[in-house]
Amino acid sequence: QVQLVESGGGLVQPGGSLRLSCAASGFTLRYHIIGWFRQVPGKEREGVSCLSPRDDTTNYTNSVKGRFTISRDNNKNTVYLQMNSLKPEDTAVYTCAAGAEFRPCTGWGTGGPFHSWGQGTQVTVSS
Repeated sequence: QVQLVESGGGLVQPGGSLRLSCAASGFTLRYHIIGWFRQVPGKEREGVSCLSPRDDTTNYTNSVKGRFTISRDNNKNTVYLQMNSLKPEDTAVYTCAAGAEFRPCTGWGTGGPFHSWGQGTQVTVSS
């Protein structure tokens, strides 16, 4: 059974950092395209970052470039999202998603390439 479980969310002050984790079970994460998405109530889901299994190519939405980093620990079958210099506008529920094997991140921002989703973890950036 394919499962993705996020953790690491919480309340942080502006300028602070958090590291989100996405633990996978039921499949080998390193062979699959992985994405992080976020959503605020009343707004559309937004693609945050994507990691391609082909060559570990990473993609980020413009608003997080230089602040967020996606990475993977193959031994732990876990993907991370390191978030630095957090801003109030980063407040959202963050969800990880997995897609097909050996797929590039083309078109990742729409969520189309992904077929398995976690439940999400809340990130709140506030003073």
